[in-house]
Amino acid sequence: MSTIQPKLSGLKAEDFQKEVKGKKTDLYTLVNKDGYEVSITNYGGAIVAIMVPDRDGKVANVIQGHDNIDDVINSPEPYLSTLIGRFGNRIAKGKFQLNGKEYQLAINNGVNHLHGGPTGLHAQVWDAYQTGEQNLTLDCILPYGHEGFTGEVKISVEFTWTDDNELILEYMATTNKKTIINLTHHAFFSLQGIANPTPTIENQVMEMNCDFFIPIDETSIPTGEILKVEGTPFDFRTPKPIGQDIDADDEQIKNGSGYDHCFVCNKKEVGELTLAARLYEPVSGRVLETYTTEPGIQVYTDNFGSGISGQFGATFPRRSSICFESEHFPDSPNRPYFPSVVLKPREKYTQKTVYKFDVQ
Repeated sequence: MSTIQPKLSGLKAEDFQKEVKGKKTDLYTLVNKDGYEVSITNYGGAIVAIMVPDRDGKVANVIQGHDNIDDVINSPEPYLSTLIGRFGNRIAKGKFQLNGKEYQLAINNGVNHLHGGPTGLHAQVWDAYQTGEQNLTLDCILPYGHEGFTGEVKISVEFTWTDDNELILEYMATTNKKTIINLTHHAFFSLQGIANPTPTIENQVMEMNCDFFIPIDETSIPTGEILKVEGTPFDFRTPKPIGQDIDADDEQIKNGSGYDHCFVCNKKEVGELTLAARLYEPVSGRVLETYTTEPGIQVYTDNFGSGISGQFGATFPRRSSICFESEHFPDSPNRPYFPSVVLKPREKYTQKTVYKFDVQ
């Protein structure tokens, strides 16, 4: 059972307590020294509240979520602010080869495989261990053959909420048989605060520490190229409003219906923790910085949002949120020159992502 009741969000732990497939769901709240909160349910690792102040000290929830477990489970947006895996993003036609054998995965996004399939990590009840007011560990085992993947995979994600309003996610995974893995979190951030309706993100100012991006075809699968952002709508090396080029007359923008692309993080060395993106919301003054050890970061501007209902009457119209999914590149198993996503027995998969909240 969760021990800390949220104070700022209005959420109630008991509204998240249910038995699903023989396992208990609950709400876990992390509180830092200033009283700011993050609330997470062990169903899918969904973050349902991040309560942080604006420039005037007014606290609001800056992540899209639901206010009870049934709505989390039955959300029209199944990946709403959840953990993602065993393979985040898309795999072309759900097919890949490993050791000369072809594997066929679930097809759940047009003709492609997306986010580990319909019963991926977002739809699992994780074992939860709250080890203190600021730490939560979630564990999950995906069996051999789950959604067509090879290998049993044991996954652990540790959430830490620091006194500097940093939400740190540290991932670890092992396998008993060679497999592929690409874990991430699909947080839908709304820095102005969720509302009815939640405001658009188009006036928010974004900066990306990325010189290259991965172009996609009309089914959102990488073409295989790695292109410079220079001279394209994808150039955020100097800050600009998200909406400035989001509907540009550009083939890549049209293929993603906006931004739904993986950017290549600038790194001096593989696996170093670096700043990937900085987002500034001018109305509230809130700032979000995303740091990651991963080679890429998928920026998704909620182009397919449909105005779903969220917690306490909030609504989430199209482009009312943005996602920074730190990850390996989409369709990596079919692109041998992309950084490898293969995990072997006796190896350990690790990645770290930091979402740091501030004001300006």
